[in-house]
Amino acid sequence: MHTPVTIIGAGLGGLTLARVLHIHGVPVTVYEAESSPSARAQGGLLDIHDYNGQLALKAAGLMDEFHAIVLEGRQALRVLDRDGTVLLDQADDGMGGRPEVQRGDLRQILLDSLPAGTVRWGHKVSRTRALGKGRHEVTFADGGSVVTSLLVGADGAWSRVRPLLSSAVPEYIGKSVVETYLFDARTRHPAAAKAVGGGMLIAPSPGREIFAHREKDDALHVYVGLSEPLEWFAAIDFADAATATARIAQEFDGWAPELTMLITDSDVAPVLRPLYALPTGHRWDRVPGVTLLGDAAHLAAPNGEGANLAMLDGAELGTALAAHPDEIETALTGYEQAMFRRSAETVTDEMPGTDYADNTAQGLISFFTEKGQ
Repeated sequence: MHTPVTIIGAGLGGLTLARVLHIHGVPVTVYEAESSPSARAQGGLLDIHDYNGQLALKAAGLMDEFHAIVLEGRQALRVLDRDGTVLLDQADDGMGGRPEVQRGDLRQILLDSLPAGTVRWGHKVSRTRALGKGRHEVTFADGGSVVTSLLVGADGAWSRVRPLLSSAVPEYIGKSVVETYLFDARTRHPAAAKAVGGGMLIAPSPGREIFAHREKDDALHVYVGLSEPLEWFAAIDFADAATATARIAQEFDGWAPELTMLITDSDVAPVLRPLYALPTGHRWDRVPGVTLLGDAAHLAAPNGEGANLAMLDGAELGTALAAHPDEIETALTGYEQAMFRRSAETVTDEMPGTDYADNTAQGLISFFTEKGQ
C-alpha cells in the first residue's frame, strides 16, 4: 500500500495503528497536539486484556516489550464495604489475563517502536474539512496544514476529525471522578496502604465509591467517584486544595478511616475529571478517505476496556489496510463494521452504574461471580 496514512493523535490507539502500518511498510505520519512525549503525565495503571489489548500488541510485534513493563502482583483485588469490612481479598497468582502496566510505559514502548519523525509533536488541530474524492485538509493551530487521502481520527473524546463523519458529541454521564495520590504509602500512609493491598481496591456504594491502585514506587492512585451534576462540582473551589479535599471527604462521612484517608491524606491537590460518553451504539455511514478509532469513535463510561479497545481498533485497522492495499474503502468498511459491533457489545457488558442501588460491595462481588471473574 502506497497511500500515506495521516493519524491525528499519539495516544495508544493511534500509535498502535502507526506501528502495525510501519511493520507492513505503509507510510504513516502521526500529528499530536502535545509538545513532546513528556509534556504531561500519562495517567495510571491499565489492565491489558488477553482478549483485546494483548492481541493488539501481538499484531504490533511488541509482546516481549510488554512483558518487560508488567507490574507483578498488581492483579490482586480487594473489595471493601464502606465500614472497612473486607468482603473479597483475591491475590495475584500470576495466572490472570489482565496484567497491569503504567500507561506512560506502554505509550513509550509504542513510541520507541516507530522510526524517528513518525510523530510530529506540537501540532494541535484547529479544523478539518473535506476536499472531495476522499481527500481531506487538516489545519493546525500554528496556521500550517496537510492534505491527505487517508485520515484517521485517533484524537480522543473531543475529536476534531469526528465532525467529518458524525454530528454526535459527548455528553456528561452524571458522574465525575476526583483523583488523588498518596506517595511512599507503606512508610507514610500505612493504614491506607494496608487497605489497598498489593493491587486494586474497590469500595462501592450507591452514588459514592472509591477506587485505588498501587502503582510503581509505592504510590497509591485514588479515584473518588461521585454521581452529581456538573453544577454540584462547580460550587467547589478546586483551586483551594484544602477546601476541595475537605468537601469531597465530607461525602464519605461515616466511612472507615482507612478509606477516607485515601482522600484526606492526599499528597497532591485533588483533580476533578468529569466523565463523558458518546451515544450508545454510535456509528456513521461510510465516508471515503476518513475513519475513527478509540474514544473518538466510541467514548464510553469507564469500564476497564477503553485503552484495550483503542489499541485493538488500531491493530485491526492497520491489518485491514495492509491486507487490501488497492482497496482502501473495502478495508475501511470491514474495519468499521467490526468495530461498531465490538464497541456496542462492550457497553452492554458494563458493571452496574455508581448510582444503582446494587452498587455495593456485595453487589459487586455477585457481578464478578456471574461473569466468572
